[in-house]
Amino acid sequence: MSSSAPMLRHLSPTQAYELLQQNPRAILVDVRSNMEFLFVGHPTGAIHIPWIDEPDWNINPNFVRQIRELLLGGIICDEGDGCAPVILICRSGKRSVEAGNALVDAGFRDVYNVLDGFEGELDENHHRSSLGGWRRDGLPWEQC
Repeated sequence: MSSSAPMLRHLSPTQAYELLQQNPRAILVDVRSNMEFLFVGHPTGAIHIPWIDEPDWNINPNFVRQIRELLLGGIICDEGDGCAPVILICRSGKRSVEAGNALVDAGFRDVYNVLDGFEGELDENHHRSSLGGWRRDGLPWEQC
């Protein structure tokens, strides 16, 4: 095992889905707002812990603690294997980078960002889900 400092790693949506399929301990956390998670849709099975949320749009001061509770509460950290991989997704892959770096800074060692997020960047018509993202890649998702 390398002694180098942990760092945030990046996966395409398809790579993230494959990791979730290959490692049953891996968790997918959607860090978007409540409104985005509920009404835009979210990856099937994603756990929702907002990084920034309405009404004030401030960074969630409890984010790192909530992820730690999720891991420990689910008994997916142990001395032999360490903690489960944490995969973070947002709309286009920017908020999840901020959230992922906060986890790495707090000592989490196996943290991933989903590139292009759930909807990807805006196209020339200001539409999402046409250039990249979980939905565009045809991966499982649901909507309320």
